[in-house]
Amino acid sequence: MNSSLIGKIEKAKHYALEPERVTFSDFSLSFRGDHDSHNLTFKDNNWHCSCNYFASHGLCSHTMALEKILGEMLPKGVGALKES
Repeated sequence: MNSSLIGKIEKAKHYALEPERVTFSDFSLSFRGDHDSHNLTFKDNNWHCSCNYFASHGLCSHTMALEKILGEMLPKGVGALKES
């Protein structure tokens, strides 16, 4: 293995231990819920989910789960769980 690649692998391991280095901005994904799959987007620091609950409440279990998963990788002050 190339010695420069070994150094990059070690650096990647170091970075992976510091998720605060990463901040997500805009992305989309599919979330497989218990009853259906839902399309979610995160754009301009706001969530959107295709589920019915999100349409009427502006948040849902899918967006809250992602906030828990992504944690500090989301911009500061984003989401329903920002206080927890």
